[in-house]
Amino acid sequence: MRRFLAVALLASPGLMPALGARADDAPTKTVEVPFRLTETKHIMVRAKLNGKGPFNLIVDTGAPAVFITKGVAEKAKGKPDEKGWVDFDSFELEGGLKVPAARGRVEDLVQLDGMNTMGLAGVELHGVIGYNVLAKYRIEYDLTRDRLVFEHLPKFDPPPLVPLGGKGNEGIQSMGPMVKMMAAFLGLKPNFETAPRGVTGFEYAEKDGKVSVKAVLPGSPAAKAGLKVGDVITSVKTDSIESAKDLHRALAKAGVGTKMRFTVSRDGKEEEIVIELGKGL
Repeated sequence: MRRFLAVALLASPGLMPALGARADDAPTKTVEVPFRLTETKHIMVRAKLNGKGPFNLIVDTGAPAVFITKGVAEKAKGKPDEKGWVDFDSFELEGGLKVPAARGRVEDLVQLDGMNTMGLAGVELHGVIGYNVLAKYRIEYDLTRDRLVFEHLPKFDPPPLVPLGGKGNEGIQSMGPMVKMMAAFLGLKPNFETAPRGVTGFEYAEKDGKVSVKAVLPGSPAAKAGLKVGDVITSVKTDSIESAKDLHRALAKAGVGTKMRFTVSRDGKEEEIVIELGKGL
């Protein structure tokens, strides 16, 4: 049962992006967006819609648009038009990526409904980020890190969605109540009581076998603890840090309020810095 339902999200068959040439314009802005892999191995980011949230959204390159549940639309005070589309006053991803003129569909997708009902993803999912937003950026995926790199394509206007007609989506959407009934029959209850991952507030890079701090966000936990650009991180707690992957692994499961003990090399001397992880969005 778990294997059958833990599938990648399907694009709505009623919509499909028109084919168009990709621009080669040089990006003007880069933003690092924190992400996590769900239990079903979907890439999930957090977003605020109209200043409300954060909401958990799956990054789905196969989806034609942004989709949010009806419950999320109510919380974000987004009023859909007669065709189910809503224009967001603001759409911000964790990390500081603000998407201008974003819009989405208000729809309870059966794929999300099924995973939430059975708790398959390990976290409650509130929607999907699809083509109409993702196509505005060049995105770098590196699953050894905890961030996606978004680079804005300044002169590229994504081709509009082309409706294919028909009502093929209604068939699969009608499975939603069936999934809920099946979960109740099997006694399955989702458990989403997981502590949010803590935020350090610094960026790091690996070079010549060393992991060094390349940026510290003002006012962040790292800044308050005294971490500085150029510090070389040699260990976290008792874990030796020899690569960016080691640091990512050390921080991956640390929750808000966790005190992480860093040993850094600065000006030829070793120093110990304790960072108390804070909240993100």
